[in-house]
Amino acid sequence: MAAKSSQTMTIPTDAELIQAQADLWRHSLSYLTPMALRCAVQLGIPTAIHRLGGTASLHDLITALSLPPSKAQFLGRLLRLLAASGVLASTEAGIYSLVPLSYLLVDGILIDGDASQTSIVLAVTSRYHTEAAMGLADWFKKDIAQPVPSPFEEVHGAAPFEESMALLDPEHDKLLNEALAAHDHMGISTILRECHGLFNGLQSLTDCCGGDGTTARAIVKAFPHMKCNVLDLPRVVDKAPSDGTVNYVAGDMFHSIPPAQAVMLKLVLHFWSDEDCINILAQCKKAIPSREEGGKVIIIDIVVDYSSGPMFQTQLLMDVAMMLHTRGRQRDENDWSAIFMKAGFSDYKIVKKLGARGVIEVYP
Repeated sequence: MAAKSSQTMTIPTDAELIQAQADLWRHSLSYLTPMALRCAVQLGIPTAIHRLGGTASLHDLITALSLPPSKAQFLGRLLRLLAASGVLASTEAGIYSLVPLSYLLVDGILIDGDASQTSIVLAVTSRYHTEAAMGLADWFKKDIAQPVPSPFEEVHGAAPFEESMALLDPEHDKLLNEALAAHDHMGISTILRECHGLFNGLQSLTDCCGGDGTTARAIVKAFPHMKCNVLDLPRVVDKAPSDGTVNYVAGDMFHSIPPAQAVMLKLVLHFWSDEDCINILAQCKKAIPSREEGGKVIIIDIVVDYSSGPMFQTQLLMDVAMMLHTRGRQRDENDWSAIFMKAGFSDYKIVKKLGARGVIEVYP
């Protein structure tokens, strides 16, 4: 006979149960918020509000978006949810305006030098990603040999950004790469302003997985004397716009990294397992000089902060996103420290925290 638990569960009150039911509805239906956001991007609502001078009524939007008048009441309900979710601002008179979040979703403008983030919304709410999330319980039940494929790989037979995924759906692969570029390059202008000393004294830098070189070109513009390499896979480098500002190198960071005084990994390591990160960092260490000669690795990545309030939930959502799509994860400072030491580095410093990200210097 099983022993009775020494702890007695406190029976919720009527008020607590009613509140719990409302909370359950909210959690169960919260998937509708990103779907509403996806719809807003596909319809072009943020762009329309921007073109209308920054504010718009429901009637203005129906006209600007060329939507049937019969859909006005339904669009109004969608806008109300978007406003309640913080995607838009609204007045009691039904006038909608942009907030910083929706400003990121205006097509055709540069936000402090960075492109619109619409591709991120469309990529992570696509059927490929939602199907992976829906198969999560089945994935947990399977005892799969190491290395464990992500739920995305399990469902679709390929990982995001792999050539096999490109062959499966070229249009989705294009969207994924646009989303990755928007994800990676956003914020470099802020980093250059807030962490100007990060690049002071550097004569050369290699940007690992630097894509089309947007980040590297921004650094060279701020520090014209610096020589910048951009390392990425051949299929990425072959499409890069070469203008002589940076030097593109086709290669694999697991095998070799072009030598430089500093190596930068911007939003790269969270895609990889701890073992992979140690191998990548070991290659970085080979590519840089000693600390006395200014050698360092610059890592710009999420640093999970348990005391960061709402930002903590964002970091945990990003962590589960990594679990769904890759073999990587988000890490707290202890996790980062352990990886640095195992890769043979002597010390590190978190230079600054910007939003969900941290800027870290790692020293050989």
